[in-house]
Amino acid sequence: MSSFDGSSPLSAYGWDETLNELFLAHRAAGLVPARVAAVDRGLCDVVTESGPGRASAGPLASPGDPAAAPCTGDWAALRPDGPGGRPVLAALLPRRTAIVRSSAARDSRGQVLAANVDTVAVAVPLVPDPDLGRLERLLALAWESGARPVVVLTKADRAASPAGAQADVAAAAPGVEVVACSAATGDGVDAVAAVLSGTVVLVGPSGAGKSTLGNALLGTGALATGEVRASDGKGRHTTVRREMLPLPGGGVLIDTPGLRGVGLFDAGGGLRRAFADIEELAAGCRFGDCAHRTEPGCAVLAAVAGGSLARRRLDSYRKLQRENAWIASRTDARLRAEQRDKWKAVSRWQRRMYKERGRDR
Repeated sequence: MSSFDGSSPLSAYGWDETLNELFLAHRAAGLVPARVAAVDRGLCDVVTESGPGRASAGPLASPGDPAAAPCTGDWAALRPDGPGGRPVLAALLPRRTAIVRSSAARDSRGQVLAANVDTVAVAVPLVPDPDLGRLERLLALAWESGARPVVVLTKADRAASPAGAQADVAAAAPGVEVVACSAATGDGVDAVAAVLSGTVVLVGPSGAGKSTLGNALLGTGALATGEVRASDGKGRHTTVRREMLPLPGGGVLIDTPGLRGVGLFDAGGGLRRAFADIEELAAGCRFGDCAHRTEPGCAVLAAVAGGSLARRRLDSYRKLQRENAWIASRTDARLRAEQRDKWKAVSRWQRRMYKERGRDR
């Protein structure tokens, strides 16, 4: 049995005693631990106890369900002597957390953006005005992942009223720490670093300043950055893939491409956390199944009428609930179809077996 003493070079990337225990059977089979730093067309950048390297994803690249394919942040069992001498991923360790969104095709399968994340840093630019609806969507995604969300307000040096914008964002992010900074001037970057821990993933739209913030946290120019358009404050995708880099103060940073569309995927729990204020109000409604529309004794509608809850926030809550219910129904339909196909295959096998038995008599 291999004991864990914390001296592994992978400890800087999050390797711990629990992972070490999970890996014992793989190590006995001659495999070595690795963390996936980036994935690109069936090949992976990995970090092992011997340092960085390149490996094939092998059969794991097409597991049938895209959510089961290797992604940035995964811990893997690596076979150093794969086909042709190239190392190959033999297995993935169970994910502690996973940021999952609906696929770009909006089908019934999810896409994993990053795995084994401890902190989700949602980058929200203060210029132009923060998009609170997008923020709420990203927070639901972050809460559902099992990681801890943090809101980072970027470009504070360019905002006319950063304090007012921060108050609006805080109201849309109950229970979430909100910090403001300017990566360009360095103001507030230390405060941001102080609230980030473990494996940190930066998420947000193009032009939010994620890569610029990432470089400020890393203390390097490792991440590509680009200018935003003056007309609408939007930027191009300077980050074209998810990649992982060690932070100087400990932990690692995963930078992600800008997210144009972020569809929820089975995020009921995340929605309840993202809209904890509405959930708390709903507990005071007269009816347990109150839809917060026209029902008498609705505590949520009373809060809207009294001004303590913004109508915009309630509308956003309803919209995301409808979207999540729709994708859940698609997922249930897919699972039913897969189960039906499974039993059809079993029936075909049984019929063939009976026929073969009949011939043998």
